[in-house]
Amino acid sequence: MPQDVVREKVTEALQGALHRARRRGQLKIEPFPVVTLELPKRPEWGDLASTVAMSVASAERRSPQDVAQIIVDNMEHPEAIFDRVEIARPGFLNMTVKRGLWLEVLTTIEAEGRAYGTSAIGAGRRVLLEYVSANPTGPLHVGHGRGAAVGQALANLLSASGYEVVNEYYINDSGRQMKLLGASVYARLQQLNGREAPLPEDGYRGAYIDEVAARLQEQCGTTLLEQPADEAEQRCRDLAYQELLEGIRRDLQSFGITFDMWFSEASLQASGSVEHVLDDLRKRDLLFEEAGALWFRSSAFGDEKDRVVRKQEGEYTYLATDIAYHRDKLLRGYDLLIDVWGADHHGYIPRMQAVIQAYGYPKDCLRIVLVQMVNLLRAGRKIEMSKRAGEFITLREVIEDVGPDAAKFFFLMRRSDTHLDFDLELATQKSAENPVYYVQYAHARISSLFRVAESRGITVPKPSEANLELLTDPDEFSLIKKLSTYPSVVQGSAAALEPHRLTFYLQELAGLLHTFYYKHRILPPASDLDTVEDEGIADESGPSMGWHGERVVPGLPEARLVLMHEVQSVIRNGLGMLGISAPDRM
Repeated sequence: MPQDVVREKVTEALQGALHRARRRGQLKIEPFPVVTLELPKRPEWGDLASTVAMSVASAERRSPQDVAQIIVDNMEHPEAIFDRVEIARPGFLNMTVKRGLWLEVLTTIEAEGRAYGTSAIGAGRRVLLEYVSANPTGPLHVGHGRGAAVGQALANLLSASGYEVVNEYYINDSGRQMKLLGASVYARLQQLNGREAPLPEDGYRGAYIDEVAARLQEQCGTTLLEQPADEAEQRCRDLAYQELLEGIRRDLQSFGITFDMWFSEASLQASGSVEHVLDDLRKRDLLFEEAGALWFRSSAFGDEKDRVVRKQEGEYTYLATDIAYHRDKLLRGYDLLIDVWGADHHGYIPRMQAVIQAYGYPKDCLRIVLVQMVNLLRAGRKIEMSKRAGEFITLREVIEDVGPDAAKFFFLMRRSDTHLDFDLELATQKSAENPVYYVQYAHARISSLFRVAESRGITVPKPSEANLELLTDPDEFSLIKKLSTYPSVVQGSAAALEPHRLTFYLQELAGLLHTFYYKHRILPPASDLDTVEDEGIADESGPSMGWHGERVVPGLPEARLVLMHEVQSVIRNGLGMLGISAPDRM
């Protein structure tokens, strides 16, 4: 598995030592466990630690410390990688990596640019990622917004990890909810023309239904009212559906999200796909009739019970169309299907995994990402209702309030399957308490620094043009070490389908940058009367620092500019992975 340059070389050193020890008869275990690296609990213990000796010891029937010593003894030219390797009880390998190897991280970031953090681990496997898929019966709500942010981030992370990703929106445009949409709009249309027409008991309400009815009135006048009720409802349904779906597309576009495919549920019905897949399952004895209904033998594939696919009245259940839809996905040749669902669909997972297995695929060919509810707050107080939708807060309202960048970052700050409190007031604050501002501000602060450098005739050098050996301060190495972990964060986020890991990382990196900026001056004083405006930050990005007793070392400003450039590059890459902009001014 590709890692950052430091961890890759350390891992190779440990693996090489294990294999040499086995060839020499000092160890017998085969295969060796995966070498894992972690940060020691105390900095003085080194840069990286490994428990691989403890993992091997039990199988070898030797003490972990003995195994650790064997590993150390079998390292080939450890002096090229390590300043120090120590064995600590009960068998930890604590390793201090040579400074020159850490400095290679900066060279790697510069060389790879926007490709830094990407990998080929996906090996071109084809992934169909379906998300949002809201019923076209109303505007997108804030929960759909969270699902949209998660879906887009996952698509970017998977693409960066070597997968071929297609984004799909499944349009739920058939069934009872569409009939209720037509009936609701038709009732409002009649009311606009002075008729008594109560809304259906389970019909759709909210100002958006009134707006749709009013626009239909403008388009059609009273002609719809002159038609038979069934025909008028159907016409209202079709026109409302087209308008609401277009509104969904516009909201998603304003959120920076587009889809490669829009797949219609109604097309499955019209093509006969539902009947076809059910006939196929029946032939394989995976359907049976009982009490007038048709059942799928999902219990044969791990579900807790069998499931109805056709009711006694002859109406298909949602499961029937979902079987046809996922069968269609498989027939399109994808290696992995990922669905992003609301958390209330948790119980639906086993039956869909049963469907996948019924068609001869392993159940993990389908992976489900659950998205929990969002509580919208303003200054800590919960917002209960939307002015427009009536029953929920729309995504459009949130975007207009805080902007797409802040909305996405807040949606992605927590694991998607945990509840999220989203404070709209906090999301608009220009302060360190606002996490998205804090991260974007780090990028803008470095841009401001570069503008000041340019105004003084100072060019940001490439790593090869600067003396990076002058970077010796612990704060500088804290930044470099954090930069080195970015590829593994991207890779781990993609593998676990957890984009919140990247938001955590960016906040930590931004925190290190801001701390460094406040403690250390980067550019030399412009004159003996140098002021806080010297780095051009006072009017754009806050106050800058003095030297705090640091001696002006020739070449150090250039080395620090390289460091700042690579920090900015990683922040930009990470924000881009989340679908969030990296502004140069704030």
